[in-house]
Order: sequence, then C-alpha cells, then structure tokens
Amino acid sequence: MNNSTSEHIIPARPIPFLRFISRPFWQYAMVTFFFVTVAQTLSIGLPFVLKLLIDALSRASDSMALTEALFRYGTLYVVLVTLMFMAWRVSGFCGIRWLALSKAYSFRLLYEYITLHSYTYFSNRFAGAIANKISHASDGADDLMEDLVWHYYPSILSLLGTGVLLFMTDSRLALVFVVLVLVLVLLNIVLVKRRRPLIVSYAEASSLLRGVGVDLVTNMSSVRQFDRRLFEQKRLDQYIDDRTQKDIARDRSQEFGLLINNTLVVIAIIVMMLILARGVMAGVLTAGDVVLVVSLIWSTSYQLIFIGNMLNGFIRVYSEIEEGLTETLIKHEIVDEPSAKTLTVSKGHILWQDVVFRYDTNAVLNHFNLDILPGQRLGLVGSSGAGKSTFVSLLLRQYEVSSGAILIDNQNISHVTQDSLRTMIAVVPQEPALFHRSIRENIAYGKPDATQAEIEAVAKKAQAHDFITALPEGYETLVGERGVKLSGGQRQRIAIARVMLKNAPILILDEATSALDSESEVAIQKALHELMAGKTVIAIAHRLSTLREMDRIIVLDRGMIREDGTHDELSRRGDLYAKLWEHQAGGFLPEE
Repeated sequence: MNNSTSEHIIPARPIPFLRFISRPFWQYAMVTFFFVTVAQTLSIGLPFVLKLLIDALSRASDSMALTEALFRYGTLYVVLVTLMFMAWRVSGFCGIRWLALSKAYSFRLLYEYITLHSYTYFSNRFAGAIANKISHASDGADDLMEDLVWHYYPSILSLLGTGVLLFMTDSRLALVFVVLVLVLVLLNIVLVKRRRPLIVSYAEASSLLRGVGVDLVTNMSSVRQFDRRLFEQKRLDQYIDDRTQKDIARDRSQEFGLLINNTLVVIAIIVMMLILARGVMAGVLTAGDVVLVVSLIWSTSYQLIFIGNMLNGFIRVYSEIEEGLTETLIKHEIVDEPSAKTLTVSKGHILWQDVVFRYDTNAVLNHFNLDILPGQRLGLVGSSGAGKSTFVSLLLRQYEVSSGAILIDNQNISHVTQDSLRTMIAVVPQEPALFHRSIRENIAYGKPDATQAEIEAVAKKAQAHDFITALPEGYETLVGERGVKLSGGQRQRIAIARVMLKNAPILILDEATSALDSESEVAIQKALHELMAGKTVIAIAHRLSTLREMDRIIVLDRGMIREDGTHDELSRRGDLYAKLWEHQAGGFLPEE
C-alpha cells in the first residue's frame, strides 16, 4: 500500500469501513444475506402453517379429513423447517468465510497503515494502547458485521413479517404492534444517545487500563529493581477503580432502559390479548388465529424487550470501531510524494544544505550545513541535547526538515520513497530492539532470504556465534520480548550481525559497542572495520576512543557544528573536543 494514497483509501467511519473491508469478498456477503433472508422468511411462515393446521383440524368432520389435514400441513411444516435449517447453515458457512476474510483484511490494512506513521506517533503512545485500538477497530468490525447478519437483520425481518401476519389476522392487532415498535425504537434511541457518553467513557477507561497494564508488564524488571511493586499496584488500582465506576454507570443505565421496555411490552401484550379475546367471542377469529397471534407475540417479545440492548450493543461496538479508526487512521505526518522515486546509492555522498529543524517552537538544528564525502567515516560528538539523535532521525526521515534539504548522491530524501531510503541505511542503535523470535530470525531480519551459512558467517564476525551455539536451542533460541533473555552485550552483537547481513551502503553506528566488555569490543571493532569498508559511515559515540580512527570528527553544540577535523587536529585546538577528551572518566562523556 502506498502511503501517499492510503489515507484516502481506508474510510475512517465505521459503516464505510465495513463496506470497504467486505468489498473484496462481496460474493460471500451477498450469498450470506440471501440465505439469511430465506431462512428468516421461512421461520416467520411456520406459525402461519400451524394456524392453517389448527383451523383445518377444527373443520374436520371425520377421521379421514383429520388425517388428511395432519398429513398435508404436517408435511408442509416439516419441509419448511428442513429448508429453513438448510438456509441457515448455508448462510453460516458463507458468512464465516466472509467475516474471517474481512477481519484478516482489516488487520492487514490497519497494521500496514500504522507502519507509515512517524516516530512521534509511536513515542507519544503506549504500544499496548495502539495494538488495542487496532483490535477495537478490527474485532469490532467483525462483531458488528456478525450482529448485523445474524441478529439485527433477522430481527428487522421478523418484526416486518409479524406486522404483516397480524394485519392479515386483525388490523387492530397490527396497529398496537406497530405503535409498540415505534415507541420502543424512538424511546431507546433517546436512551442510547444519553447512554453513549457512558459507553465511550468506559471504552476509553478500559483502553487506558490495558495500556497501563502492558506498560507495567513491559517494565517489570525496573519495578523489581526499585522495589516499586506496591506503588505500581496502587497506581493500577486507580485505573481499575475508574473503569469499574464507569462500568457500573453504563450497566445501570442499561438496566433502566430494560425496565421501561419490559413495562411497555407487557402493556401491549395485555391490550392485544383483550383484542384477541373479543375477536374470538365475536366469532371473527379462529383457534388458529389465537395460536398464530400467541406464537408471534412470544417470538417477538424478547426482541422488543431487548431492542434497547441491541441498539446499545450497536452503539458500543460502533463507538469502539470509531475510536480505533480515529486513533489509527490519523493523517500521516511524513508522506511520500506521488512522484517519489526509488533512492539509488552508488557513492554514498551525503549533503546537508541549510537544514532547519524545529521541534515545537524550538530550533534543534539551525541552518545546518555538512558535506559527507563518499566512503568517508564520520564521527559525531556532542553532549546530551547537542542534536546527535536529531541528526540521525532526520537522515532516516523520521522527521521532516522545516526547511533546507538533505541529499544522498544528489537525490533529495524528501523526494524519494521512505522504504528505499531506509533500505540504503543500516543502523546499529545504542539499545537494539529485538523481536520475540528466534536468534536466527532476528539476525535474518537484515536479509530475510539469508541462508543459515550466511547467518552464521555474520554471527562469527560479530563475535556472537560462540554464545549462540552454547545456548540449549542454538540459533532457534527465543530471545524474549525486546530480547530480555539476552544480556546487553549479547543483544548488541545480534544487532551488529543483523546489520552486517543487511550490507547497506550507508552505515550509522550509535554507540554500537557501548554494551560490550573490553575483550568483545576489540574483536568486534575488527568486524566493524570490515563492515565499514567502502561505506559511508556515521558513528556516534560518548566513548571518544572509538572515534580515533574516523576520517573526520564533527562536534555538535546546540544543533550547530562547533568543530570539524580529525582526532589529532581537534585534540590540539584546545576547544570543546579537547576538553571532552580530557574530562572523560573511563572513556565516557559526562551527561550535561
């Protein structure tokens, strides 16, 4: 899916969204609705067959006529029941496939869409909350379509059919029934509108509770390290109590609606029974009519009593879908141009031309200019807040520059596809993020079609092969969520092996050896040198010793280049770099 058009493709309103995800599978949807219509029509016709049977039995003058009536209408009843069951099952088989395919399609669309959101989108939200919003939208759409096909639509057909049969029996009965339905519908619409804020409030509280819960579980190691278990429990209790109160308020409102519905239905049944009794006494209604009316009242009373619940359920699921879609399908901050081309890198020449970047109202980079020559190894130094992370984020186009341009081989990165840009850049982050998958899968993430031999080769270069093979399941060992089963150094080696396998022409090292012991660092530095050969390299480091062999070092200070030169040149100048070098304790920069 192209991110330049995706936001216009996927509807952000629930009903259009349902139509959209069903469109590829419309054949199954049409067959499902057709057979539901057939099944429900036959179901409505069964009480009428009973009426005909009873009236025929009442008119039978001898055993022969009685037997003939039983055979005729009994056979008709059995045939209709059989056809009804068959129609329901056909609708079930088709409906299941339609709903399953639509649900899978919606999940695929929404997850594909969020992958195109900017870094800011994910940094400002709980990961669990985002996943929950998608589930609300996708699962909610599935629930709503299921209710529509097998609850709402059949109920509408049942009410229409009941009204027709009652009119055929006695117009007064039909009038009472129609008035009852209209009153209940209008009344419950009003009640549901008043209840909707309670439903939305509960949904928001529930979503927030899940997000807080996921955040707690994700950071359980910190909770234990700081002995904050009771603190976190009390904090979680606040969210639980808030959701509980909103749950009670929502359900109390629902029960009040049911009380009103019950009262109105009982009153209507009493009136209809009086009309039925007068009709029988007057001889205008038969015993079959009595059975028909009683059957119809019995079959529809449940639907009428719980009509508010159906509306309430519809609004609840509708609101969940709407909430999920609204949060998920927000406009992408960074969008490929319709004419965006694929980035091609032959040299790795990176040019920053008068780049300005503002975060909120603060200028992080101000008229920034930098020319990184092809194959040059550039060291990036600066205290915390100097702009190093912003530099990398802008190069990866995780943010858009406010003005100016960043060129790679004379191609403006704002005019190429994001996917092609990031394909050409490999990053070894300070804190590598691993998937809860096997070590083999995590390494192969750099090249999905890599052979086992290729995976082991880069693992050996990254000094990871030995510890991997020492594990009980070797390369098939699951690393846990975010790699929690591995040490920091082991995670970093996996990340380095992954980047080696990707073999991109532009390489970013963000404290790539920060989590390693000295012995491993020495071995990996050799592998990194091999990796850097022929590539344009940007290395960020607090440990200045790792940058001594860089071709060039720039010192960032408040988003500007304060110094530019080799290690030896900068050391002799006596400016900021020299001071940082002198003030290092154990090879690290002080955090300022």
